[in-house]
Amino acid sequence: MDKFMDNPWFLRFTALFLAIILFFSVQAEEKKGSKAVGDAMDIIRDFPVQVYYDNENLVVTGVPETVNMTIEGPANIVQTTKLLKDFTLRVDLSSLPMGRHTVKIKPENISEKLKVQFDPATIEVIIEEKITQTFRVDPELNERLLAEDFNVDKIDVIPSTIEVTGAKSVIESISFVKASITGDKEINKSFEQQARVRVLDKDLTKLNVTIVPEHVTVKVEISEYSKEVPIVLKSRGVPVTDVTVNTISAQEKTIRLFGPRKVLDYIKEFSIDVDVSEVKGQGTMVIDLKKPKGVSKMSLDIVKVKIDATVTESDLEVHNPEPPVEDVKVVTKEFKDMPVTVKGLDENFTSSFRKPAAGLVVLTVTAEQDVIDTLEKSDFTVYIDASETTDEGEQNFSVLVVGPLDVQWVLSDKEVTIHIELA
Repeated sequence: MDKFMDNPWFLRFTALFLAIILFFSVQAEEKKGSKAVGDAMDIIRDFPVQVYYDNENLVVTGVPETVNMTIEGPANIVQTTKLLKDFTLRVDLSSLPMGRHTVKIKPENISEKLKVQFDPATIEVIIEEKITQTFRVDPELNERLLAEDFNVDKIDVIPSTIEVTGAKSVIESISFVKASITGDKEINKSFEQQARVRVLDKDLTKLNVTIVPEHVTVKVEISEYSKEVPIVLKSRGVPVTDVTVNTISAQEKTIRLFGPRKVLDYIKEFSIDVDVSEVKGQGTMVIDLKKPKGVSKMSLDIVKVKIDATVTESDLEVHNPEPPVEDVKVVTKEFKDMPVTVKGLDENFTSSFRKPAAGLVVLTVTAEQDVIDTLEKSDFTVYIDASETTDEGEQNFSVLVVGPLDVQWVLSDKEVTIHIELA
């Protein structure tokens, strides 16, 4: 054995074998060191994802707008890719049917020397039918913004409906379509503003849909607190001799009062005194109304009271007849350019006169000289009653006059024509 090991050829082969092992070990270490020094890894955050599908007829949910992407490879390529970002991330759903699918994000135009990973690695998407449906917009106003003793009379939304487009399941989950009205506190007058439309589900979660239009015009009518109370007539005074007042009744049965709540809550009725000592027979008496203390305004300024009375001729009248009519001087007087007032027209309509063009008439009155001398335009109210108007267009109305009881009158136009249209 010793002779074999002392043989020169044995020593030569042993040295050669050790040299070969040492050579390959050094090469492996060099390769290993070269990879550690030359490769790099980095993260590109929030890179947008492009989705391809039939967006005219379908809706896709589940695809994130952006993802984080990890790239690994040669350091110079990693740095260039992160700096330029000249690649795209694509999710192609064009060949998939409707339903739920698990898909991967695919990078395009990126170096093959890079290893790419996504967070998340896969995504769950839902492909649904796209539908469009019309919904009514409900205005929303926090009444705590109103000033004290003011109320919302009416809210109009223009347009009143909108079109909502989205996935069928999302459209079917819509519970509320709101237009929220904002403003400063202590609102005490009507106003108009633009409001953004919100589409919500039953849990008041905002839904991802397309809204047309996204904004609507909201008109809010604000009025002072009001209360409607019955009109109660009370007789005052004593009828003249030979006149018996049977009944008195008002054409209007109620009146609306405006003012602070603490004032109106104590008013249960609106009392009107009727002085029957001025009644000379059957007819209509016009009574001016006075506002109760604390009331800011009323729905009526005058009330017409119908008098049902009986006049009995007495012996005194037979033996002492009134002077002949011819002894009483009766004269006439013209009031030109008397405006015709439109009363009772619903606030949703506006009116304009067609005949007479300016809505002015001539009122000719006849009475005793001493009465004529005291008459003024303000003693008469010329008006038409449009309270039963429900349609647009040109309409004819009879002209009515309210004036003193002991005066007769004639109008130049007993009928007027006005054009009615929506406000």
